[in-house]
Amino acid sequence: MKTFGKGFLVGALTAFSAVAGCVFAFKKTVIEPIEEREAVLDEHRRRALRKRRSSHQG
Repeated sequence: MKTFGKGFLVGALTAFSAVAGCVFAFKKTVIEPIEEREAVLDEHRRRALRKRRSSHQG
């Protein structure tokens, strides 16, 4: 029974770390590039809005 407990604990720890690794990899490859692209587009929108407002001032 002692080896079963150790094996179960090691197996559960391995499974948990595999799931955590998959979640981390998914975040790095899918979520972060989308967020970076949205930030760039938002900055471009702000810049265009400032240019549009300043062009009609005078």
